[in-house]
Amino acid sequence: MKRPVVLFIATTLDGYIARENGEINWLYEVEGDGDNGYSEFYESIDTVLMGNKTYEHTFELADQFPYPDKKCYVFSRSKHDPNPHVTFVTENVPGFVEKLKEEEGSKIWIVGGAEILDVLLKGKLVDEFIISIMPTILGKGIPLFKKDNPEMKLFLRETKRFGQIVQLHYVVNNDVPQS
Repeated sequence: MKRPVVLFIATTLDGYIARENGEINWLYEVEGDGDNGYSEFYESIDTVLMGNKTYEHTFELADQFPYPDKKCYVFSRSKHDPNPHVTFVTENVPGFVEKLKEEEGSKIWIVGGAEILDVLLKGKLVDEFIISIMPTILGKGIPLFKKDNPEMKLFLRETKRFGQIVQLHYVVNNDVPQS
């Protein structure tokens, strides 16, 4: 059985994951409940995937690397100094992720960003979507989903409410023919 690739992310009601300049300060203005399900989800994964922009942004948000106990792969087109917590990947994203799915382990988390998600969606490599809808409308920004994705049929596994936040958990329904 292949390891599932999971998108766990927050979005505005109008579908943006960040302002046009990449800022996510609007996330912290919402009244949630506890950690909004983050700890429970984090325990279910052992691998983290992210793009270079997201990787660099993590150091703006935290003093230390936030995923030191997980295997972390950062997809980048540029050279980086070695990091004890991260493996930098310059190879083909879909091919690399397909190999990861075959390895032993638990769930694989797509931390971000929009570019990596887009590549994985177009490669039909995302198995679950856990999306927290924030009661915010930005009007413009970086959209969660880009255009021209393949059609996917999803099954709603669960909904949760965390204060003013609604979390939707969908799994890809492979029993339904996809075009």
